[in-house]
Amino acid sequence: MPYWEYGLTLLAFILLGAYHLRLRRLIRRQPLSTAVGLSQRIRRLWVEKVMQEGRDILAVQTLRNWTMAATLLASTAILLGLGMLNVVFTTEQQPPLSKLLNYLGHDSELLWLLKLVILSGNFFFAFFNFTLAIRYYNHVGFMINVSECQEAGVSAEAVTEILQRGANHYTLGMRGYYLAIPLSLWLFGSLWLLGGALLLVVVLYRLDRLV
Repeated sequence: MPYWEYGLTLLAFILLGAYHLRLRRLIRRQPLSTAVGLSQRIRRLWVEKVMQEGRDILAVQTLRNWTMAATLLASTAILLGLGMLNVVFTTEQQPPLSKLLNYLGHDSELLWLLKLVILSGNFFFAFFNFTLAIRYYNHVGFMINVSECQEAGVSAEAVTEILQRGANHYTLGMRGYYLAIPLSLWLFGSLWLLGGALLLVVVLYRLDRLV
């Protein structure tokens, strides 16, 4: 593979990594200017309101919706990941369409299979995070219905912490889905990967920033 193609690939991943590092820093310093930080604040207020007013039905219905969404996304992610691995183990050669769209890149059967393995690993990453989100949501479903006078360790702060962990894993799972866009384009060449990374950063910037 030509050196310039290595450069394009490295540039795409640096671009994605730098954006998320900047987003993480912004969440810490100015949380309410980001969708993630605002969501964390709203979840904290929601837990306090539910536990203070004893709104058990609201809590169960909301957690059920979150769990159903995470279950669907986890199931889809594992199917896609296994499907990619199946292609790796059964394919005999790189599809003609991939070679046709790879205008400037270098065609390599081994490299193409490696890209599929990386894409499959990305979906496994998403699956793992969604299953952890389901786990934490299930814990919250029990804890949020226990008053602090019954159990000193079950406070609004403790429940909020567990809920935030589940929400963080849900967010990471969704990032895995988003990352699948440039990784899928990578199958057609490094130039497509860079274009997909640039497009994803622009879209995520509009979704993550509130001001």
